[in-house]
Amino acid sequence: MVAGTNVEGGQYLQTEKPVLDELNLRLLRELSADPRLRTTELARRLGVSAPTVRERVTRLEESGVIRGYRLEVDPGAFGLPVAAWVRLAPGPGQIPKIIDLAARTPEVVECHRISGEDCFLMRVQVAAIAGLEDVLDKFLVHGRTTSSFVVSTPVPPRSVPLG
Repeated sequence: MVAGTNVEGGQYLQTEKPVLDELNLRLLRELSADPRLRTTELARRLGVSAPTVRERVTRLEESGVIRGYRLEVDPGAFGLPVAAWVRLAPGPGQIPKIIDLAARTPEVVECHRISGEDCFLMRVQVAAIAGLEDVLDKFLVHGRTTSSFVVSTPVPPRSVPLG
């Protein structure tokens, strides 16, 4: 077994990845469509026993194929309707400080290390456009920022295509 890190930054033990045979792919498609399906319903849809479903789901979770289950909420319901993408080009030696600051800044809801001229891409949720200034000011001491407000989302986030 090898230690790894999941998307949320938590540690997990990574075993050899299970074969993504047709049954595992069908199972993943069903869970992608509705992660709240009960084991018995999954078993019925897949034409296998509930213990088979439980064992396969457990193997997929333990190996890191299934990274987790999450609840998606509307940020506007929490008074944070304004979304912006912020690219950040760090100054020399600033990368660890930016990572730490992003992790401690609640308005930063995603932070990705990227290639290209900028090193970071962050999604920020704020109450109003003016609220982005306070967030940007925290990061400007570490590098140059470029911001774009989200006007609409014609294609919402979705799962990886499962064949």
